[in-house]
This record gives sequence, structure tokens and C-alpha cells, in this order.
Amino acid sequence: MKKKYLLEIKNLWVKAEKKLILKEINLSISEGESHIIFGPNGSGKSTLLGAIMGLPHLKVTKGDIIFKGNSILGLPIYERARKGIGIGFQNPPVIRGVKLKKFLEIINTSQKEIQDVAKELNIKKLLERDINREFSGGEKKTCEIMQLLLQKPDLSLLDEPDSGIDVENIKIVSKSIKRMLQKDLPLIKRRRSAIIITHSGSILDYVNMDAGYVMIDGKLVCGTNPSDIFDKIKECGYEDCYRCFSCSDKNVKN
Repeated sequence: MKKKYLLEIKNLWVKAEKKLILKEINLSISEGESHIIFGPNGSGKSTLLGAIMGLPHLKVTKGDIIFKGNSILGLPIYERARKGIGIGFQNPPVIRGVKLKKFLEIINTSQKEIQDVAKELNIKKLLERDINREFSGGEKKTCEIMQLLLQKPDLSLLDEPDSGIDVENIKIVSKSIKRMLQKDLPLIKRRRSAIIITHSGSILDYVNMDAGYVMIDGKLVCGTNPSDIFDKIKECGYEDCYRCFSCSDKNVKN
């Protein structure tokens, strides 16, 4: 019997403003799995998340993105969100005139849950402020996680949740990510999945991942145990990823 995946990316090629960014991306994620993608800045990691979410400045020129058994290439962002995909941006925009609390009430109408999550993340003081206006880097990251906690997507796309924040905030954010992804349950019982991208890899100190990859120049060049990948990156650096992992120019196949 053919295995069913929550997300399947098949031979994906993506352009941004006529520039080719992603090439031959193949990736499959089952329900309850959390995958992490390492890579240097500019390697295409954020573009991959944006393509899955359907950001309008990105154009898929070849391949397919299948979610819950159906292609989502023709769907706008709001339809993908409705189907169960959520994203936490690395640099979310400031939205003047819109209070964070009001925005969260659109995502989740439970006042108690909003207050409980804000308390857990230690950001209740931000609820009455304009979204991301004069927020610190850590506060912006935390608010992105809060939105996902309240949205409860089947697939969360997290763009460098461990960058630009101090150790204490990483601990707070990581604890919430673990809860969001039901990490207290065995894999077979989890229902929420994620793709987390990282440059530093520090998120691995707090959140266990089920699979890991390295992205170099728009291609997934390696796929193996996340901790092993991170150890090799610390030893060899990204420029030596092909050599360190005995990779050829072939893309990762799932």
C-alpha cells in the first residue's frame, strides 16, 4: 500500500521576480512529523516556505505541492490556511491601527485561550498594542508562535524561530513549539506537523526533530538525522556540506 503523506513536494522549481531560486525540491512529511531544514542565508529556505504557503511574489515553474492528497498550487493563501497550513514569518510586518488582540480574535474567538496563551508566552502586555509596532525581535517571534498556537494548523511553517532572540526567549518559544506540535505524545499519536528552517540550529537544543536536511543554492542536498547534520555543519561549515555528507549534485529523494 502506498504511504499517505500530509505534504508532498514533487520536483519543485520556484522563481522570485524572474530569478530561479529553488530547483528539484522533493520532500514528504507524514502526519505528526517535524522536519528541520538547515542552510546559509540566501540558500532558498524562506522561499520554500513561501511557496508552500502560496505567497504571490513566488512563481512555481515546475513540479507540484500536494497537501492532504490534493494539489494546492492554484490556491490563494487564505484557502491554504483554511485547509490547515500556517506560517510564522522571520520578519513579520508592522500593522498600524490593528491591535494584536483584535487580530487574534479573528484566528480564535476564545478569549480565555487568547489570555492563557499570552500568559504562557509572557506577552499579555502586547495584546493592546498595534501588531509588531516597536516590538523587539523576541516579541515578534513570540507573537508569530502565538498566532500558530491559536490557529492550530495541521502543518506549521516556521521561518527561523531561533534567530534574533536571547536564550530565555528561545526557551519560551521552544516550549510553545513543543506544545503546538504535541511533542509530549508518541509520534504515532501526533496530529500536527511542521517544517522549521534554521541557520543557527539552536532550536535543536530544545525541540526534537524527526528528519533534517541541508539546503544549498536552492537544492536540498542532504537528508539524515538532524543532530548528525548539525554536528557536521559545526565541524565543516555550510560550504563543505557536499564533502562532509558525501553528497553529489543529486537532490534529496523521499
